[in-house]
Amino acid sequence: MKPFILGLCMVLGACTTGSISEDIARSTAKSVVLPIVSERVPGPEAQVITSCIIDNATTQELFALARDIGVEAGTSTVQTVFGIATRPQTVSCITRNGLAPFLGQGLL
Repeated sequence: MKPFILGLCMVLGACTTGSISEDIARSTAKSVVLPIVSERVPGPEAQVITSCIIDNATTQELFALARDIGVEAGTSTVQTVFGIATRPQTVSCITRNGLAPFLGQGLL
């Protein structure tokens, strides 16, 4: 039994709290970004574009976006989302997913 507990502790110790908190921030930020994108892009396409934005946000941006959970996004949050959306990697992700027509519809 002791080897099992020791092994479990070693496995759990390998999970850093940084990655857990980043995963939570990523999920929370997604729930903040989606309504902003949905105002400009209808339906399931908004989900895909939101994922592209979240995937290209820095850790600091994810935490900043996550702070707006439960409130209407303010000007700086919307600017952060648009800033991430205009990055070449984000535009490439949107294009790769067949959503290039939405790039000229006020999202970017």
